[in-house]
Amino acid sequence: MPYNAISDIGEFGLIDRLAKLVEPTLAGTPALVKGIGDDCAVYRMSETSLQVATTDLLAEQVHFDLLFSPLRLLGGKCISVNVSDICAMNALPSYALISLAVPDSFTIEMVEELYTGMSQAASEYGLAIAGGDTSLSRSGLVVTVSMTGETSDDRISMRSGAQPGDLICVTGTLGAAAAGLKVLIREKHIMLDHLSGNEPYSMNIMANLEEYRDAIGHQLLPVARLDIIKFFLEKNIVPGAMIDISDGISSDLRHICNSSGTGAIIHESRIPINSQARDIADELQEDVITWALGGGEDYELLFTLPPEFACAIEERKDISVIGEITEKETGILLTDIYGMTINLSDLAGYDHFRR
Repeated sequence: MPYNAISDIGEFGLIDRLAKLVEPTLAGTPALVKGIGDDCAVYRMSETSLQVATTDLLAEQVHFDLLFSPLRLLGGKCISVNVSDICAMNALPSYALISLAVPDSFTIEMVEELYTGMSQAASEYGLAIAGGDTSLSRSGLVVTVSMTGETSDDRISMRSGAQPGDLICVTGTLGAAAAGLKVLIREKHIMLDHLSGNEPYSMNIMANLEEYRDAIGHQLLPVARLDIIKFFLEKNIVPGAMIDISDGISSDLRHICNSSGTGAIIHESRIPINSQARDIADELQEDVITWALGGGEDYELLFTLPPEFACAIEERKDISVIGEITEKETGILLTDIYGMTINLSDLAGYDHFRR
């Protein structure tokens, strides 16, 4: 029997196959409202109360590089990316469980530094770290965070709720995390070249990265948009569909459209680009819109709203309307600044297994 590489189907193809394998386990579980296929699983706690649950694994040399990721910031990021999933369901975070696989090269102080970052972030988001597990790792640091949150029947937002005519909205600015990563990787290679003797010796091989501070900050310690969820609650706004931008707009909008059975059109001129990301793209002679569409790790919120809610979000200068949901037959499209139409299905976002 021939064996197939995971890269042939990619991360999301693999998830689809695994979902089919576990489908029989869902029989007889009426409390489960939503399983695989959204940012969180959703469980019914009472007649109106819902609990959401998510888990994220971060592995060294896949999700982070300890040569340029300070442990305290890494701890904060591990919490933030899970809170972002909770926010994507229009929910508020409650509890977290932390599991660590730690290399034997780590000291007690290093693990404490990691946990300090987690504790500080958890306090800022108003959630409790309630337990976890630890193990030895033979292949680098691995951190897994599982998190729960709470919402209600009348407030839950899932990927499947978009309707033709809805506005497509995004919070914050995009491209900064990808730009920050580009700078950090460049500086890492410069440092390694110096240390390996491929470059002339210098007493000062560490560059001053202050001018890239904003972009690097977005990469090393993203902030989950809990403030937006609290704003929605205050204004009684319920997005039709919502997802956090972890893989880039092109992939994450596709998730919404596939789950909702719709198409979409977004406009390049309306996409909010981070100003420092634009400067870094010019410096590196790369395309900043490509970073916004497929760079990932911005952890902003992409959501849809009926047009009548347009006035309700006008006061938020950090929410941009970038397009409209259309009928499925339209496809998922981008109009660029020259008026050309591009099929977003041809632009892949981040995928762990694609070559």
